Amino acid sequence: MKTLLFIDDEHAGRTPLVEFLTHHGWHVWEAANGESGLSLAKLHRPAVVLCDLLMPGTNGYQVCAALRADPVLRHTRIIAISGKDFPTNRADALAAGADEFVVKPFSPSELVKLLDGLSQTPAARQAPATAPSTPRPACLKFWGVRGSIPTPGPATVHFGGNTSCIEVRADGEIIILDSGTGIRPLGLQLVGEFKDQPLSVTILITHTHWDHIQGFPFFLPAYDPRNHIRILGYEGSRARLAGVFSSQMESPYFPIGLKELPGNIVIEELRDMQFTVGKVGVRAEFMNHPGICVGYRLKTSDGVIVYLPDNEPFYRGHAEARTPHAATDTTAFIHAEEAKMVEFIRGADVLIGDAQYDAEEYQAHLGWGHGSVDDLVTLALRGQVKRLYLFHHDPEHDDAKVARMVEHARKLVAAQDGRLVVEGAREGEQFELTGPRG
Repeated sequence: MKTLLFIDDEHAGRTPLVEFLTHHGWHVWEAANGESGLSLAKLHRPAVVLCDLLMPGTNGYQVCAALRADPVLRHTRIIAISGKDFPTNRADALAAGADEFVVKPFSPSELVKLLDGLSQTPAARQAPATAPSTPRPACLKFWGVRGSIPTPGPATVHFGGNTSCIEVRADGEIIILDSGTGIRPLGLQLVGEFKDQPLSVTILITHTHWDHIQGFPFFLPAYDPRNHIRILGYEGSRARLAGVFSSQMESPYFPIGLKELPGNIVIEELRDMQFTVGKVGVRAEFMNHPGICVGYRLKTSDGVIVYLPDNEPFYRGHAEARTPHAATDTTAFIHAEEAKMVEFIRGADVLIGDAQYDAEEYQAHLGWGHGSVDDLVTLALRGQVKRLYLFHHDPEHDDAKVARMVEHARKLVAAQDGRLVVEGAREGEQFELTGPRG
């Protein structure tokens, strides 16, 4: 059945249009304001929402943003209507999440054609464009593996020089972990792969240090109004998440502002430490890194992926207590934090972790918020992880240095009779999980 929710505070305008749409095979619910409209949308999950932009209380822009922020309704089609035909109104409506913008007064017949076109769009319109017809194993791919700053050049060709970005495809979702400079080639690949299909992606941001967000202005799917891009993360220590993304695109730093991007971009600040992206369960944990920084644990139908890009072990470089009593309290705190981290990664099929330094280098970087290879291997072994990727390569490390660190990590595992597989994260490398579903 073709279902539609019509939200408009003008009763006289709603009634004849509802009768016309019903006659043409649409089942229509009506709402006189944004608040009741959102309640009906959550209750009935309509295929299309037709929403007036200028309403008292919760206006149409807020309705669009709220619909896009709701995981259950994120694929509902939205048509914004307005009596004002200004370019800014159209741009703001699309930026808030609308798929189409129609100016009042409009022809009911033309509206029906538009609605039928939306309802007849391929199945990818009703579900993420990424959902394959035949279930495929969850897969991750590295697009950026470097920490701090991009390091292009002949010495980093093998492992790569782009900053943090990983693509995960699981249970019909495309999930992107961080948007460092690696997100630029990822965006090019997605556009080439999906061509004229609308695209739906979720970007999980661990924190807003520049090497984890600086590539987003160059993410090509954000420039297509058919695409829906959801950015999730936690509020920064000094600025809100949306403000950080917006500020790096302000003049004179970038020629196009965040609100000018044609794509349907929704930025959400998370409050809960557990949530879902489609069928993928996500759990977050605060990392030991300057500011607000989290790691993510993704539970897919094929296994578990844990991403800890920036983290320093609590038991390393922690301030020494000055009294015996304080020392006892400090030790108890450190042990509790260690145990929490071990449980967070326990049994993961893949752990992608901060291994920026070797053991000697780390001694000169205590308290910087990054870890060493030795400590990461110890953590992975304690958590009974199956596969470990050394990540966040130091900008001073060339391919030969990273290769030596990988070999050292493997020797540490062998010395403890471990079965852990260790690799160095490398741009372009893919790995498929073939766990519980198989």
